[in-house]
Amino acid sequence: MKIIQLLPEFIEGGVERHVLGLSNELSKMGHTVLVVSGGGKLQEKLENVEHWALPVYQKNPLTVIYAAIKIAMRIKREGWELIHAHSRVPAWIAWWASRLSGIPFIITAHSTYSKNMGIAPFKKALGAISISNWVQDYLDHYLPQKRVVIFNGMPPLQNQWKGSLQSTPFLFLFIGRLTKIKGLHIIMEALKDCSFHDWRLNVVGDGPQREELETFCHENHLSERVSFYGFQNNPDKWMAQCSCLLFPSLSEGMGLTLMRGIQMGVPVLASDLPPVRELCKNPEELIPPGKVELWKNGLLEILKSRETRQHFFQEKISGEKEMAERVASFYRKIIF
Repeated sequence: MKIIQLLPEFIEGGVERHVLGLSNELSKMGHTVLVVSGGGKLQEKLENVEHWALPVYQKNPLTVIYAAIKIAMRIKREGWELIHAHSRVPAWIAWWASRLSGIPFIITAHSTYSKNMGIAPFKKALGAISISNWVQDYLDHYLPQKRVVIFNGMPPLQNQWKGSLQSTPFLFLFIGRLTKIKGLHIIMEALKDCSFHDWRLNVVGDGPQREELETFCHENHLSERVSFYGFQNNPDKWMAQCSCLLFPSLSEGMGLTLMRGIQMGVPVLASDLPPVRELCKNPEELIPPGKVELWKNGLLEILKSRETRQHFFQEKISGEKEMAERVASFYRKIIF
């Protein structure tokens, strides 16, 4: 099959990592894949997959039409068979390119998007993949009839958890983009009242909230305990060495960082979100998102007992190869 993957940019992020792994595995299976995005450092990690840079991240209607025409022309010229759109603007472009070229398009719903005209093209697709049952149920009336839930696959494991719940200081870890939706500010508020315990927090990631969070740490005398490392190429190594991975998100489709942590056997403290419940053996132990006092209680509990009360299904986490095989099977149902 000849498949076009369409996403806004190819920078570091969950959607981008998903498309990277999916594209590389599809290529290994013998399919021809073209990734179309605004570009980014992850394009260097594509293996036998071409990247084509177009301004598909811009919401300007004229740019959307321009990109759709360019893609449709190339489809007709080279015989591409399917467009797979990731995110909302790419879905609009895919819809128009599909109409101009005559080939089908599908979408992957990576999150619980706002229910408005922004996701109108989802219903026009010939198929939809959702990354969790929660996402599919939430977007139910906005998705086409052909649909399937396929959890994100993980790259091959290079590390297993080697940290300790008994370590002094206790090493908390947060990995993710520094935005309010990721909930790190809730952790900061909670930890400022845990200063009588010996702990450290390593923050791996970057984003628009970083300066605000660093200022908060300075003002609350946490700077010697909280370290910001920006984006790192080896998040698995950080997880392998920590005492506990923190996942305080306020909303998620299905967090890749959480799934990787579960796969590696890392102790986790996570928010009580519908997709997290799909992975948790005892969801009653999950912590309500955004509740500082309850997060403080959860952090104090693990600092005192040195045990984690949340337990997860490792067997639900599949590899990128298995994910790509399921996606390819869905492609065949659309094309043939």
